[in-house]
Amino acid sequence: MSKSKLHKRNKHNDRYDLELLTSSYKELAKFVQPNKYGDESIDFFDPKAVMALNKALLKHYYDVSFWEIPEDNLCPPIPGRADYIHYIADLLYDGNEKLTTTSNPNIKCLDIGTGANCVYPIIGVKEYGWSFVASDISPISVRSAKKIVEKNEKLKANVSIKHQSNNKNFFKGIIAKDEMIDISICNPPFHVSAEEAQAGSLRKVNNLKKQNYKEVKLNFAGKGNELWCEGGEKAFVEDMIFESKQFASNCLWFSTLISKQANLKNTYRVLNNVKALDIRTIEMKQGNKISRIVAWTFKTKEEQKQWEKDRF
Repeated sequence: MSKSKLHKRNKHNDRYDLELLTSSYKELAKFVQPNKYGDESIDFFDPKAVMALNKALLKHYYDVSFWEIPEDNLCPPIPGRADYIHYIADLLYDGNEKLTTTSNPNIKCLDIGTGANCVYPIIGVKEYGWSFVASDISPISVRSAKKIVEKNEKLKANVSIKHQSNNKNFFKGIIAKDEMIDISICNPPFHVSAEEAQAGSLRKVNNLKKQNYKEVKLNFAGKGNELWCEGGEKAFVEDMIFESKQFASNCLWFSTLISKQANLKNTYRVLNNVKALDIRTIEMKQGNKISRIVAWTFKTKEEQKQWEKDRF
């Protein structure tokens, strides 16, 4: 079955080639078994199997030889994370396909809340040769992300991990006074409480008609700051937009995922309040799931073109 709704440059549009992936990461083999249709698959409710699949994907497609994360941190779906990177490449390059085939370390991306997994920088470095600043409020996540970077030479040269010591800030304390960032990305915690996050996990279970809640709870793992915050996605994004105005001269584009369509109206309202000059909404489809990237800039069209001329 094709995943053709993913971005056209996404390497994960087709079904997982488990034989190929196992050749890159042999530990995956012990989790491969026939599903109810007789096809080779893995048990996606087994957190160890999902972890092994991620390691295989990252090794085979993104040249990552070491990828370990703490057991209770979020184990992200790689295809969806890759989609965000590809869509922001389209935004930065204004649809110029030739530029997408050229490695450009001059382009710098800020990953807000990179988590213990550091997946966005991994994909961005491999696919486009960008450099990254990646931040997180969790010292545990920062240590984990740093270890991943230090143990992979390509990342070591292109990714800087920073601890955000103030959990109310997004850009302050991370972006230096004269530092230029081409785009910021963010996957916000979208629940308003731990209880709502747990309910969301249980809904996933029900939607997939799975009854073994304890097992699946581990598979949908994630630290509190990864899954929820006071006010949820709506408040998180609103605060980020207000602070972004202070860094208008440092950054060409700001962006964030918006998982809940109901939050779009407030997002646009706040962006208009801070007088963003260009606002883009990019829809992403992954199977039956629809999410959106909202991107904004405080630069005029002429200023955007000059920035691109100077840096791209």
